[in-house]
Amino acid sequence: MTDITLLLVDDQELLREGMAMVLGATPGLRIAGEAGDGRAGALMARDLRPDVVLMDVRMPIMDGIEATRDIVAHCPGTRVLILTTFDLDEYAFNGLRAGASGFLLKDAPSAELVRAVRTVAGGEAVVSPRITRTLLDHYQGGRVTTPDGAALLGELTSREREVLIAIGRGLSNPEIAGELFLSESTVKTHVGRVLAKLGARDRVHAVIWAHTHGLV
Repeated sequence: MTDITLLLVDDQELLREGMAMVLGATPGLRIAGEAGDGRAGALMARDLRPDVVLMDVRMPIMDGIEATRDIVAHCPGTRVLILTTFDLDEYAFNGLRAGASGFLLKDAPSAELVRAVRTVAGGEAVVSPRITRTLLDHYQGGRVTTPDGAALLGELTSREREVLIAIGRGLSNPEIAGELFLSESTVKTHVGRVLAKLGARDRVHAVIWAHTHGLV
Protein backbone atom coordinates (compact mmCIF):
# COMPACT_ATOMS: atom_id res chain seq x y z
CA MET A 1 0.00 0.00 0.00
CA THR A 2 1.20 3.51 -0.76
CA ASP A 3 1.71 6.04 2.00
CA ILE A 4 -0.89 8.70 2.78
CA THR A 5 0.72 11.97 1.67
CA LEU A 6 0.24 15.07 3.80
CA LEU A 7 0.59 18.82 3.36
CA LEU A 8 0.91 20.92 6.54
CA VAL A 9 -0.35 24.51 6.28
CA ASP A 10 0.12 26.68 9.37
CA ASP A 11 1.85 30.00 9.99
CA GLN A 12 3.27 28.73 13.28
CA GLU A 13 6.54 27.03 12.40
CA LEU A 14 6.88 25.26 15.73
CA LEU A 15 3.43 23.73 15.35
CA ARG A 16 4.25 22.54 11.84
CA GLU A 17 7.49 21.01 13.09
CA GLY A 18 5.66 19.23 15.89
CA MET A 19 3.05 17.78 13.54
CA ALA A 20 5.75 16.80 11.06
CA MET A 21 7.64 14.93 13.77
CA VAL A 22 4.57 13.03 14.91
CA LEU A 23 3.05 12.29 11.52
CA GLY A 24 6.32 11.76 9.68
CA ALA A 25 7.35 9.09 12.18
CA THR A 26 4.06 7.20 11.76
CA PRO A 27 4.15 4.19 9.43
CA GLY A 28 1.98 4.73 6.37
CA LEU A 29 2.12 8.53 6.53
CA ARG A 30 4.48 10.81 4.60
CA ILE A 31 4.94 14.59 4.76
CA ALA A 32 4.85 15.86 1.17
CA GLY A 33 5.30 19.54 2.02
CA GLU A 34 4.77 22.45 4.38
CA ALA A 35 3.46 25.99 3.88
CA GLY A 36 3.24 29.04 6.14
CA ASP A 37 0.16 30.73 4.67
CA GLY A 38 -3.01 29.81 2.84
CA ARG A 39 -1.99 30.99 -0.61
CA ALA A 40 1.26 29.05 -0.54
CA GLY A 41 -0.64 26.02 0.76
CA ALA A 42 -3.23 26.18 -2.02
CA LEU A 43 -0.53 26.44 -4.69
CA MET A 44 1.48 23.59 -3.16
CA ALA A 45 -1.63 21.43 -3.06
CA ARG A 46 -2.07 21.88 -6.81
CA ASP A 47 1.52 20.82 -7.41
CA LEU A 48 1.78 18.01 -4.87
CA ARG A 49 -1.78 16.63 -4.92
CA PRO A 50 -1.53 15.33 -1.33
CA ASP A 51 -4.12 12.98 0.09
CA VAL A 52 -4.76 15.21 3.11
CA VAL A 53 -4.07 18.87 3.91
CA LEU A 54 -3.92 19.85 7.58
CA MET A 55 -5.10 23.46 7.42
CA ASP A 56 -4.90 26.26 9.97
CA VAL A 57 -7.63 28.88 9.63
CA ARG A 58 -6.09 32.14 10.82
CA MET A 59 -3.12 32.89 8.58
CA PRO A 60 -1.68 35.87 6.72
CA ILE A 61 -2.00 36.53 2.96
CA MET A 62 -4.84 34.01 2.55
CA ASP A 63 -6.74 32.44 5.41
CA GLY A 64 -7.50 28.75 5.67
CA ILE A 65 -11.11 29.15 4.53
CA GLU A 66 -10.21 30.59 1.14
CA ALA A 67 -7.33 28.13 0.81
CA THR A 68 -9.71 25.24 1.54
CA ARG A 69 -12.18 26.51 -1.05
CA ASP A 70 -9.38 26.71 -3.63
CA ILE A 71 -8.08 23.23 -2.87
CA VAL A 72 -11.56 21.68 -3.00
CA ALA A 73 -12.14 23.34 -6.39
CA HIS A 74 -8.82 22.40 -7.97
CA CYS A 75 -7.76 19.19 -6.20
CA PRO A 76 -10.79 16.86 -6.07
CA GLY A 77 -8.75 13.97 -4.72
CA THR A 78 -7.40 15.95 -1.77
CA ARG A 79 -9.15 16.14 1.60
CA VAL A 80 -8.78 19.06 3.99
CA LEU A 81 -8.68 18.71 7.77
CA ILE A 82 -9.15 22.04 9.55
CA LEU A 83 -7.02 22.73 12.63
CA THR A 84 -8.57 25.00 15.23
CA THR A 85 -7.99 26.20 18.78
CA PHE A 86 -11.63 26.04 19.90
CA ASP A 87 -14.14 23.33 19.01
CA LEU A 88 -16.92 25.91 18.47
CA ASP A 89 -14.77 28.13 16.26
CA GLU A 90 -16.74 30.10 13.66
CA TYR A 91 -13.79 29.76 11.28
CA ALA A 92 -13.83 25.99 11.61
CA PHE A 93 -17.51 25.82 10.67
CA ASN A 94 -16.87 28.09 7.70
CA GLY A 95 -14.10 25.71 6.71
CA LEU A 96 -16.59 22.84 6.63
CA ARG A 97 -18.89 24.94 4.49
CA ALA A 98 -15.96 25.57 2.15
CA GLY A 99 -15.59 21.82 1.66
CA ALA A 100 -13.30 20.59 4.43
CA SER A 101 -13.81 17.02 5.60
CA GLY A 102 -13.72 17.83 9.29
CA PHE A 103 -11.83 19.68 11.96
CA LEU A 104 -9.59 18.87 14.86
CA LEU A 105 -8.37 20.74 17.91
CA LYS A 106 -4.72 21.75 17.72
CA ASP A 107 -4.06 20.32 21.16
CA ALA A 108 -5.50 16.90 20.28
CA PRO A 109 -3.37 13.94 21.41
CA SER A 110 -0.98 12.51 18.83
CA ALA A 111 -2.98 9.30 18.49
CA GLU A 112 -6.14 11.29 17.77
CA LEU A 113 -4.31 13.36 15.15
CA VAL A 114 -3.07 10.25 13.37
CA ARG A 115 -6.51 8.63 13.55
CA ALA A 116 -8.15 11.78 12.14
CA VAL A 117 -5.73 11.90 9.22
CA ARG A 118 -6.37 8.27 8.34
CA THR A 119 -10.12 8.71 8.71
CA VAL A 120 -10.22 11.69 6.37
CA ALA A 121 -7.88 10.00 3.88
CA GLY A 122 -10.31 7.07 3.83
CA GLY A 123 -13.14 9.33 2.70
CA GLU A 124 -14.89 9.70 6.04
CA ALA A 125 -15.35 12.82 8.12
CA VAL A 126 -14.03 13.98 11.46
CA VAL A 127 -16.92 15.72 13.21
CA SER A 128 -17.83 14.97 16.79
CA PRO A 129 -21.55 14.17 17.27
CA ARG A 130 -21.66 16.62 20.20
CA ILE A 131 -21.02 19.58 17.92
CA THR A 132 -23.31 18.45 15.09
CA ARG A 133 -26.19 20.65 16.29
CA THR A 134 -23.99 23.72 16.38
CA LEU A 135 -22.61 22.85 12.97
CA LEU A 136 -26.12 22.68 11.56
CA ASP A 137 -27.06 26.01 13.12
CA HIS A 138 -24.06 27.61 11.46
CA TYR A 139 -24.57 25.85 8.16
CA GLN A 140 -28.28 26.24 7.57
CA GLY A 141 -30.68 27.03 10.39
CA GLY A 142 -33.59 24.67 10.82
CA ARG A 143 -34.78 21.69 8.85
CA VAL A 144 -35.69 22.21 5.23
CA THR A 145 -37.26 19.68 2.91
CA THR A 146 -37.01 20.94 -0.66
CA PRO A 147 -38.56 19.43 -3.81
CA ASP A 148 -35.04 18.48 -4.91
CA GLY A 149 -34.45 16.89 -1.51
CA ALA A 150 -37.62 14.83 -1.80
CA ALA A 151 -36.59 13.68 -5.26
CA LEU A 152 -33.13 12.68 -4.07
CA LEU A 153 -34.63 10.73 -1.17
CA GLY A 154 -36.80 8.89 -3.66
CA GLU A 155 -33.68 7.70 -5.46
CA LEU A 156 -32.36 5.97 -2.34
CA THR A 157 -33.17 2.36 -1.64
CA SER A 158 -34.62 1.53 1.78
CA ARG A 159 -31.21 0.24 2.90
CA GLU A 160 -29.44 3.36 1.62
CA ARG A 161 -31.93 5.50 3.51
CA GLU A 162 -31.16 3.55 6.70
CA VAL A 163 -27.45 4.11 6.11
CA LEU A 164 -28.02 7.84 5.52
CA ILE A 165 -29.93 8.14 8.79
CA ALA A 166 -27.13 6.32 10.60
CA ILE A 167 -24.57 8.68 9.05
CA GLY A 168 -26.69 11.61 10.20
CA ARG A 169 -26.60 10.23 13.73
CA GLY A 170 -22.82 10.36 13.60
CA LEU A 171 -22.20 6.61 13.40
CA SER A 172 -18.97 5.29 11.86
CA ASN A 173 -18.92 2.48 9.29
CA PRO A 174 -18.18 -0.21 11.92
CA GLU A 175 -21.03 1.10 14.09
CA ILE A 176 -23.42 1.10 11.14
CA ALA A 177 -22.34 -2.42 10.26
CA GLY A 178 -23.07 -3.61 13.78
CA GLU A 179 -26.44 -1.88 13.97
CA LEU A 180 -27.69 -3.02 10.55
CA PHE A 181 -26.04 -6.48 10.68
CA LEU A 182 -23.95 -5.83 7.58
CA SER A 183 -20.28 -6.27 6.77
CA GLU A 184 -18.11 -3.16 6.83
CA SER A 185 -17.36 -3.56 3.12
CA THR A 186 -21.09 -3.60 2.37
CA VAL A 187 -21.61 -0.50 4.49
CA LYS A 188 -18.78 1.25 2.67
CA THR A 189 -20.45 0.44 -0.64
CA HIS A 190 -23.79 1.80 0.58
CA VAL A 191 -22.14 4.96 1.92
CA GLY A 192 -20.49 5.56 -1.44
CA ARG A 193 -23.80 5.18 -3.24
CA VAL A 194 -25.57 7.50 -0.81
CA LEU A 195 -22.94 10.20 -1.23
CA ALA A 196 -23.06 9.87 -5.02
CA LYS A 197 -26.87 10.08 -5.18
CA LEU A 198 -27.00 13.10 -2.86
CA GLY A 199 -24.12 14.83 -4.61
CA ALA A 200 -22.42 15.08 -1.19
CA ARG A 201 -18.64 15.47 -1.13
CA ASP A 202 -18.24 13.45 2.07
CA ARG A 203 -19.88 12.43 5.32
CA VAL A 204 -19.87 15.95 6.75
CA HIS A 205 -22.25 17.07 4.08
CA ALA A 206 -24.29 13.89 4.33
CA VAL A 207 -24.75 14.63 8.06
CA ILE A 208 -25.88 18.15 7.25
CA TRP A 209 -28.20 16.88 4.51
CA ALA A 210 -29.81 14.28 6.77
CA HIS A 211 -30.50 16.83 9.50
CA THR A 212 -31.71 19.68 7.30
CA HIS A 213 -34.10 17.34 5.53
CA GLY A 214 -35.58 16.03 8.75
CA LEU A 215 -34.25 12.47 8.69
CA VAL A 216 -32.55 12.77 12.09
